Amino acid sequence: MTEIAKGLAGVKFTESKLTFINGEEGILLHLGIPIQEWAENSTFEELSLALLEGKLPTATELAQFDAHLKENRAIPQQLQQVIQDMPRGINPMQALRTAVSYLGLLDPQSEDITPEARRAITVRLIAQFSTIIAAISRTQEGQEMVAPRMDLTHAGNFLYMLTGTEPTAEQSRLFDIALVLHVDHAMNASTFTAIATSSTLSDMYSCITSAIGALKGPLHGGANEAVMDMLDEVGTPDKAEAYIGKKLDNKEKIMGVGHRVYKNFDPRSRVLRDYAEHVANKEGKSNYYQILETIEKTVVDRLGDKGIYPNVDFYSGTVYSDLGIKKEFFTPIFALARISGWCASVIEYSQDNSLLRPSSVYTGEKDAHYVKLQDRK
Repeated sequence: MTEIAKGLAGVKFTESKLTFINGEEGILLHLGIPIQEWAENSTFEELSLALLEGKLPTATELAQFDAHLKENRAIPQQLQQVIQDMPRGINPMQALRTAVSYLGLLDPQSEDITPEARRAITVRLIAQFSTIIAAISRTQEGQEMVAPRMDLTHAGNFLYMLTGTEPTAEQSRLFDIALVLHVDHAMNASTFTAIATSSTLSDMYSCITSAIGALKGPLHGGANEAVMDMLDEVGTPDKAEAYIGKKLDNKEKIMGVGHRVYKNFDPRSRVLRDYAEHVANKEGKSNYYQILETIEKTVVDRLGDKGIYPNVDFYSGTVYSDLGIKKEFFTPIFALARISGWCASVIEYSQDNSLLRPSSVYTGEKDAHYVKLQDRK
């Protein structure tokens, strides 16, 4: 009997130098460097460039890349109008997918799939994703779009465009770290989808819109939204242990814990936990953090021996919430970070492209014959 790899689990179809994961030990490396070091020392801009180039950039290279991002932050007037005209109350990921597709219509370079063109398009996409997402958020609330500023970091500029208020240096840095933690994660569903589209020699905008479609699915994006719903349902820290205990007894899913790859603590979760605790203590917003702390302890005590631990979504929602980001936009924020990983993965795979064409095991009939419509019962 032919063995089927459900969900392509364990199937290796390509090589990559970008990201390494050891799920058993809870290790995540970009270009061989631990994610903890990237979060502590680097920026979204630097990690994005490093993945695109396959090496740590020099100060000059990073400054040039940063300048190119800033030069490309503004989005075309036609796209602004499209975003303005979108129906109210739609899923933000639908809006993002549509906006990126329309952006491709406006780009005269969109059909060019040479390495140079894909690199140039990547810079524009990274720069404009933040402007698009902030514009969608504001217009859906009936507010005016806020134009990007050239004097702010990528993270700081997004928060400014989102809220209309310049963030503090600490807020900008916290969001920057959150972006760094989400830039790339090897062959996840959306990255694989982008590569599958690219393997047909399709254009970069098609690759990214297909990735957005994959991320929109609740089995990939959206878990941190569900964590916030869970926290609201628990209410107070003193109710957390009983709440989780009951769910575990009933074998119900706990949001933000468990991972297809990690059978240990997700290293990204550990970084976010420290910052979530810092914010909670500094700003007196300890309720959510204390609930999460209790849930984590209960889950690890009862399920740790089964390899179930908090993942990156467990603490990210509280961090985003403290930064003034509405939970409906948590998944677009995921895309805001992952755009760099998507593009870097597409470019890397394109260097040795092979059309992805897996096979399936046929389980239907083999001796059937056509029956004319009038003779069917």
